[in-house]
Amino acid sequence: MLYSFVIRRAVESDAAPVFSILQQAFREYGSAIGQTNLDALKETVDDVRRAIAEKTVLIAEMDNEVVGTLRLDIRGDKAYLSRFAVCSNNRGIGIGEALMNAADRYLVSQGVREVTLHTASRHTSLMRFYYGLGYFVEAIESDRGYLRARLKKELQ
Repeated sequence: MLYSFVIRRAVESDAAPVFSILQQAFREYGSAIGQTNLDALKETVDDVRRAIAEKTVLIAEMDNEVVGTLRLDIRGDKAYLSRFAVCSNNRGIGIGEALMNAADRYLVSQGVREVTLHTASRHTSLMRFYYGLGYFVEAIESDRGYLRARLKKELQ
């Protein structure tokens, strides 16, 4: 089956659906790693609205519905990627990979040379996903009460 989706920069009116996807995805993530005290779950719709205004938030839309998102914080030639989420009903069809590839293209166009993200080091499928996209483990951190891999990717 062929799926069609669009990736674009989020606008203020996308805040509520982005918030919903983040809440669903990070509840699942927290459950998978045994954590309920995740920063993403403490965010409000206003926090998402502020992120859309101050950072680069990309979304994936399918049939005019937001089905995926990620957030980029650019500082000079480095960026931090966070709040990556794909609606559970739409996983496994390439939305996450397309979002990540769109983020790479955008970052390169902005002169960014490396991007960093964190994920639970014991979340095998996410680790495998990020490795497949060219990320590597730079460090393992426990500052949030669980083992998190700090992953890095160098961009050309």
